[in-house]
Amino acid sequence: MDDLQLNPLYEQVIDALMEQKYSVVDDFFSRGEVLALRETLLAKYEEDRFRKSAIGNQANEKVIDAIRGDFILWLDENSTDPAEQQFFAKINDFVNYLNRTCYMGINEKEFHYAVYPEGTFYKRHLDTFQNDSRRKLSMVCYLNEEDWLPEYGGELAIYLDDNGNEKTIDVYPMQGRMVVFESQLLEHEVKPVKRERLSITGWLKTRG
Repeated sequence: MDDLQLNPLYEQVIDALMEQKYSVVDDFFSRGEVLALRETLLAKYEEDRFRKSAIGNQANEKVIDAIRGDFILWLDENSTDPAEQQFFAKINDFVNYLNRTCYMGINEKEFHYAVYPEGTFYKRHLDTFQNDSRRKLSMVCYLNEEDWLPEYGGELAIYLDDNGNEKTIDVYPMQGRMVVFESQLLEHEVKPVKRERLSITGWLKTRG
């Protein structure tokens, strides 16, 4: 690996991905970085810059409330917002590490803010399209209130194949928690939320 210094946090994510196809870490971003991103999201949401989410990609995009109910705003890597600049700096560092240590060939990324109003959800799905299989890893970072309780709902349910039997892992959206999983392998859903739920969601993509 040349003179690359091992990063224990990144290695933790990689080990979990290799073992179980998903990883959950609570300290990928610092508390200060998380709070800054939360403030930026809320400010832009107040400015009414979000739009209703859709399913599918540009070739067949549709808004279907019975499947998902969140509102999103795509992030621009060239943003001058300090919180977003820090976010992309960390993501790019992670991507470079993955490409050098795991030879993943990631050459593109896309991220958006997501707000789930009370009562909304996202039904079970896979993060890839029939006409576009470039998404390799899905990433979610939660920007909720600090004291998010299980009764608020909004957990991420990840469906796993356990020797032919389906197993469900529920990940609660605690502030600062990051979930990384294989986009083309793991079906998942966002359970109904009982309190506004905030996150950044995105994908690391290959050439296909």
